[in-house]
Amino acid sequence: MKFSHEWIEKNPWLLIALVTLVVSVGGAVEIVPLFFQKSTTEPVAGLKPYSPLRLAGRDIYIREGCYNCHSQMVRPLRAETERYGHYSVAGEFVYDHPFQWGSKRTGPDLARVGGRYSDEWHRDHLNNPRDVVPESNMPNYPWLAKNTLVANDIQPKMRALRRTGVPYTDAEIAAAPEELKDKTEQDALIAYLQGLGTLIKTRN
Repeated sequence: MKFSHEWIEKNPWLLIALVTLVVSVGGAVEIVPLFFQKSTTEPVAGLKPYSPLRLAGRDIYIREGCYNCHSQMVRPLRAETERYGHYSVAGEFVYDHPFQWGSKRTGPDLARVGGRYSDEWHRDHLNNPRDVVPESNMPNYPWLAKNTLVANDIQPKMRALRRTGVPYTDAEIAAAPEELKDKTEQDALIAYLQGLGTLIKTRN
């Protein structure tokens, strides 16, 4: 019997076996080499783990649900890069667990917000967004300026992140509570925002 494409299509069990074989071989070729790589994503040049203050700010960003309206992913489309700057790359987020990319965008993307506005602008924006962006529908966050950080909470977080591969040293972990001393949640959140996207600034 002639071994042809038509003959294979008319024999469903043979077709299933051949498709399974092709998918298995193709998958193995793609996946097996990854087990021999230390990391599939390399950090961008100059990337460092979050400082204790920025790490605390990131936790507040997640706690307050900021990611529900603000993405941190500039798509590689012309309209995106013209508005927000260089598209996002995975190497910017290798120390994020989990990263804050997302599809929903009710408010502006924050992937390149770092350094775009002053700390005072951010304070006004968090206390009452309408003071700086009249059309904003973002809630007010006045309590962030009143809540002080619990300095001793940061060390367990840094140790946990170190177990996932974030290169915190013992000295950095030991010194972390001092950096958070007398800081507010607002200070931490602003520090986090001011660091976003500062390593890749090229605009198309």
